[in-house]
Amino acid sequence: EAGELIAIVGPSGAGKSTFLHLLAALDTPTSGTVYFEGKAIESFREMELANYRNRSIGFVWQRHHLLADFSAAENVAMPLLMRGAKYGEALETSERWLREVGLGARLKQRAGELSGGEQQRVAIARALVQQPALLLADEPTGDLDERNAMSVFELMQRLHREHRLTSILAT
Repeated sequence: EAGELIAIVGPSGAGKSTFLHLLAALDTPTSGTVYFEGKAIESFREMELANYRNRSIGFVWQRHHLLADFSAAENVAMPLLMRGAKYGEALETSERWLREVGLGARLKQRAGELSGGEQQRVAIARALVQQPALLLADEPTGDLDERNAMSVFELMQRLHREHRLTSILAT
């Protein structure tokens, strides 16, 4: 249901990541149908799929997949730039989200120069910058030490509550 925070828990190889990939339309089901807001994702044309992924889904990966030579702010702005936002507006929105995740002092820092916990916070801001209907997180703390993992998990819970997100986390 909209507004829920759900954890998908299971051992490695159980299909948690595959399930998230199906929800994000990154994979196609071999059987069955995935619906989003009452519409079968498989019926989306190519442009509808691209818009669905860019506007409706925010995805946080275990490995953050940031562009190392770009600043934190530029990494977060990418989804907005890809949808045609003006550079200055995208950066302004990006910076607001980076402050939201506690990285206001690291806006211009290159992603490759940030710690693992900071990089994951950038990835969370990037996932949320377009205000998606659904936040998917695939092992978002798997590459972090225990202290950073707890900090990131608490951040995700806070953002879920404060922004009334619908979130599915695999762990």
